[in-house]
Amino acid sequence: MDANSVSLKEHLMAIDPEFRALVLEHQQYEARLSELMALPYPTPEELMEETILKKKKLLVKDKMEAMLNRYKRQMGLK
Repeated sequence: MDANSVSLKEHLMAIDPEFRALVLEHQQYEARLSELMALPYPTPEELMEETILKKKKLLVKDKMEAMLNRYKRQMGLK
């Protein structure tokens, strides 16, 4: 992510509660995934949870990217 994208993301976090909620949700998924991936012998349930969380995290990231792109278009940015 380049510097413009980072500052745009920070700006959206400050002004858009929906975007901020998505960022927090993404961070929560990342934290739980880190815990699960650190397990030496995960159970089948933990492996399933890991797969589900990866998919959820990707969906949230896609929503965040769509919001960033929509905001860029509205502001006349590339």
